[in-house]
Amino acid sequence: QVQLQESGPGLVSPSQTLSLTCTVSGASITASDDHWSWIRHPPGKELEWMGGQVHDGGTYYNPSLKSRTSISRDTSKNQFSLQLRSVTPEDTGVYYCVAGASWADFGSWGQGTQVIVSS
Repeated sequence: QVQLQESGPGLVSPSQTLSLTCTVSGASITASDDHWSWIRHPPGKELEWMGGQVHDGGTYYNPSLKSRTSISRDTSKNQFSLQLRSVTPEDTGVYYCVAGASWADFGSWGQGTQVIVSS
């Protein structure tokens, strides 16, 4: 069974770059047919899909965040990462890495990591 674990700083200053990494075990991010996503949950708002990658490295973004978001991977470590540039307090929330069979299927979730954007 696939397991995911987010890591990264919990506090980011406004205008800086938020960087998170997801370490995957139980499945290979290159061999599996799974879709590997980043999803966030701002306080008082709905879950928001930010973007993700498929096994061949193809990368897809939420159009509303595309200009500020980059998703990459380190296949030697079976990890994929998120960078969100020029953050504001509105980017505060819990960030999850997620695996699923499609962009509409989010079957496996990391435990989530709280990120606060504040000076």
